[in-house]
Amino acid sequence: MSAEHGFFVDPNEAHNERVDLKAIESAVRVILKAVGEDPNREGLLETPARVARMYAEMFAGLKSDPGRHLAKVFTEDYDEIVLVRDISFCSMCEHHLLPFTGKAHIAYLPSGKVVGLSKLARVVEEVARRPQVQERLTQTVANLVEEKLSARGVAVVVESTHSCMTMRGVRKPGSLCLTSAMRGAFRDDPKSRAEVLGLINRES
Repeated sequence: MSAEHGFFVDPNEAHNERVDLKAIESAVRVILKAVGEDPNREGLLETPARVARMYAEMFAGLKSDPGRHLAKVFTEDYDEIVLVRDISFCSMCEHHLLPFTGKAHIAYLPSGKVVGLSKLARVVEEVARRPQVQERLTQTVANLVEEKLSARGVAVVVESTHSCMTMRGVRKPGSLCLTSAMRGAFRDDPKSRAEVLGLINRES
């Protein structure tokens, strides 16, 4: 518990202590003026500070190592698919600094060791907290799971909706972007790939 704020602080949560909050606040005021608003208007007085705190939270993964969540593993005589589906996330598109949100599905074939299921969700959450594109997010998660778990196969499928497509530009609400990254057996063996994709796509 935090004595100052009276709430639980998760030691696994990423924190970006290097964010220059004052610089962000100044930049937001400039943007507000540039679009024709008055930063001193009552409703906007605290907006720069709120935006600065939001960016510190959204980009907390920039200075962290999400691989640390996969450091503690358990020896287990299990060599079939381990799959965690529907891991929700929110990330920020680096092209327009608009959010994209969706779900990630992670599967791996253990090679004598497994990891706590919640740790896979933590990896997704932390990798997502960076300005990036969905393709990179997908590859990064797959690479981490393959490397840290020495998995015989890794499959990561990400599906998300991008604000830069739904609220600006082409403005196509409901459009969905899917990306995948296959490693090891899931890349080389068509039967293994078909099996894991069937598990990911099956209805609950």
